Amino acid sequence: MKGPHISVGQRPIPDASTVNMKPLVERMRRSLSVKHLVQSEHGLQIAGQTVRARIESDQTTDERMPLLVIDGRDVSWEEFGRMLMTFEGWQFRLEIGDRSDEI
Repeated sequence: MKGPHISVGQRPIPDASTVNMKPLVERMRRSLSVKHLVQSEHGLQIAGQTVRARIESDQTTDERMPLLVIDGRDVSWEEFGRMLMTFEGWQFRLEIGDRSDEI
């Protein structure tokens, strides 16, 4: 599934008409308002110092490689590595959260 993907938990909702959708809508707005990538003369680059992405499987390769979905765009592991080279010598922290968590 490509593009934005926002989950509110693992359990099905028995009657959607009884659910307050306001928190979900607010979460969607926050998620869609932040852009993590920018286009530059060197191609796509990380916009700041934080990137949020969803990990998918890269179906274009026979190897088991990740494909990241950032800002609704497919970003290969190699592309992401090139983007990280802007920060050569820096440190970073990789934090992985459940798809229903807001990170």
